[in-house]
Amino acid sequence: MVLGWRQSGVYHVKIRFNGVPAEERLHWRSFLVKLGADNLKGVKNEELLVASHKSVYIVYTVLGDVSIFVVGKDEYDELALAEVIFAITSAVKDACGKIPTERLFLDKYGKICLCLDEIVWKVS
Repeated sequence: MVLGWRQSGVYHVKIRFNGVPAEERLHWRSFLVKLGADNLKGVKNEELLVASHKSVYIVYTVLGDVSIFVVGKDEYDELALAEVIFAITSAVKDACGKIPTERLFLDKYGKICLCLDEIVWKVS
């Protein structure tokens, strides 16, 4: 699971790698930052975008000032990932009380992480 946000013009990414070898993590981080920078300009809130790279699917969206990426392969195809991203966007909106601005997201970051950990724990 990946959360991205822009702060003072700098794009930050928080990635939770499950089952990804350490040597591949830097590659994925760079790829996702570039993917977001290239494709998320002008996207409407919760509009889903889909990409594939190295036999994996990436479903991503924007929610206010926050970019959300979900990556999977095999049985976690784009349809399954779309359901997961819906749960994530709902959790972020619930934790923030509305669609998050950058400031609200950072203020509620601890609560958001607890909600997302609960989602990941239930799925795992």
